Amino acid sequence: MKLAHLAAATGSTISQGSGNTEIISAAGLDIARAGDVTFLANPRYTPQVKDTSATAIILNQNVEIARDDIAVLRAKDAYVAYTLALRLFFPTPPIVPGIHPSAVIDASATVANDVEIQANAVVGKDCVVESGVKIYPNVTLYENVRIGRGTVLHSGVSVRENCEIGERCIVHNNSTIGSDGFGYAKTEEKHWLKIPQTGRVVLEDDVEIGANTAIDCASVGETRIKRGAKIDNLVQIGHSCIIDEDALICSQTGLAGSSHIGKRVVLTGQVGIAGHLKVGDDAVITAKSATSHDVEPGKVISGIPAFDSKDWLRSTAAFRRLGDLAGRLRALEKQVFDDENK
Repeated sequence: MKLAHLAAATGSTISQGSGNTEIISAAGLDIARAGDVTFLANPRYTPQVKDTSATAIILNQNVEIARDDIAVLRAKDAYVAYTLALRLFFPTPPIVPGIHPSAVIDASATVANDVEIQANAVVGKDCVVESGVKIYPNVTLYENVRIGRGTVLHSGVSVRENCEIGERCIVHNNSTIGSDGFGYAKTEEKHWLKIPQTGRVVLEDDVEIGANTAIDCASVGETRIKRGAKIDNLVQIGHSCIIDEDALICSQTGLAGSSHIGKRVVLTGQVGIAGHLKVGDDAVITAKSATSHDVEPGKVISGIPAFDSKDWLRSTAAFRRLGDLAGRLRALEKQVFDDENK
């Protein structure tokens, strides 16, 4: 691919080098070789620029490098431009339409002609599998499941009864969509009585679910993951939750039932959300934090219980000095005591 073509496809402009330079792949600074395009978005990796073997590099508009032997592409966002380059050089393989002989398709299911269903997959009663879907081995669709156009279900995925997955979604290995919500009532004998979980889960278009994630159905109604939300591996989404558009939920986060996560919210790793809470649009909750109260739109919070991240940083800095402060306080008390007894 010519550098000029790559620049056009990634929304970049050539500021150094020839548009006829041949680019054959994309790679990170430390592993790029001749013929590769690489990128620099995080300043901490700037020292690697002098040693990279890449033929071209994508930079933000205001970044300068001390090399004149490498082609330079300028982009509004180097990371986004590099991602587009990766997608060009490593496109998703096209599906190979067909149903493996070992797959089990219920006679009542509606399956488009141009889907790929691999070995030992099970498509249950009254399911609908639309055009361009790819189902890897050992996927199980319970009854009355709908899978939208262009969606990919990786091996081991289970989609429970009555759930719906939209178009162009990706669900990674061994995740469960629509597992029973965690609902029990305590009887007079103090035993736990299971509450029927009769609802469903809906994934809207362009949602991606990581591996080994569980999304619970509602007791009644639905759990809904809205358009463009991205959920990492090992995440627990409780019953009746709503995850709004373009939210990003990182690994080992847990949401209790009926949580409402707003648009573009970022929940970083190991965050905990108590039940029936609302996290406002564009809020960020930092790693290992937990909240037992609603979070205002746009807030960045940290800690357990979580509060404003700047205040939390000041508090943790003070906490590290508590041992020294306690020693100083004891010394002052002794001095006051000695002065009073002179």
